[in-house]
Amino acid sequence: MDRLEAMTAFLCVVETGGFAAASRALKVSPPVVTRAVAELEARLGVRLLARTTRVVRVTDAGERYAADCRRILGDIGDAEEAATGIHAAPRGLLTVTAPALFGRTYITPVVTAYLERHAEVKVSCWFLDRVVNLIEEGVDVAVRIGELPDSSLQSTRVGRVRRIVCAAPDYLARHGTPLEPGDLARHSVISASGVTPVPQWRFNQRGTPRVVNLQPRLTTTSNDSAVAAALAGFGVTRLLSYQVARHLADGSLRIVLAEFEPAPLPVHVVHREGRNAPQKVRAFLDMASAALRADQSLQ
Repeated sequence: MDRLEAMTAFLCVVETGGFAAASRALKVSPPVVTRAVAELEARLGVRLLARTTRVVRVTDAGERYAADCRRILGDIGDAEEAATGIHAAPRGLLTVTAPALFGRTYITPVVTAYLERHAEVKVSCWFLDRVVNLIEEGVDVAVRIGELPDSSLQSTRVGRVRRIVCAAPDYLARHGTPLEPGDLARHSVISASGVTPVPQWRFNQRGTPRVVNLQPRLTTTSNDSAVAAALAGFGVTRLLSYQVARHLADGSLRIVLAEFEPAPLPVHVVHREGRNAPQKVRAFLDMASAALRADQSLQ
């Protein structure tokens, strides 16, 4: 096998965590990937990957070699792009994913502006309330809300969002305003499992974490329906600040227990290719990062 192809296969195994995932990402059969890594190890005379029936672990030598592979393959990609003039104009299909409401609110305007600027690109938007695996599912760019796990993905921080407790003014007028987290036991609670998958809300009380166990009157998998129920005056809910920014601005919802909020969650734009990203990705990253950083509801 060509040495560069073998290096690509090895690096894909490292970044996806397994031979089967690498074969799917590369669209080749698992034996092809296995043979490529075996040929590399035979040529180098060292073990790059430690394999068991359940786990593939990168050896110390493999870690060093993977770093060199990234650098070498990135340099080759840059050279080829420069030689073919691919940087002159973004082209091809770009796939972008984000949480559903975030995508509709913040990413759709960026996508339409991007398409108006770059006539040779098409965009497929996956706005889903689940974490999409960029490598296995062939997605170019993602918006992630929350702390990022260690991975080979490249990330750019573009903002932050708060976890806020809110209710409609008329609900608070009828039932009173909770003044501390324990007061929630006396209120009608709307639990949005997209934000809080278990009926526990975590707070920060004078620097000390505090967990409040709840008995929600309404539990929903849809953040949109939690917003609708709160707007209707049914009760108190916890959502991410961007999800209700418009309603907070027009006064139809009010924040309560603000002094007990946990630390804000970071918002990142992530992608796969690093320095070797094609121009269609680089151009979108530039536009998305600038637009999201300029939005005050995310800062």
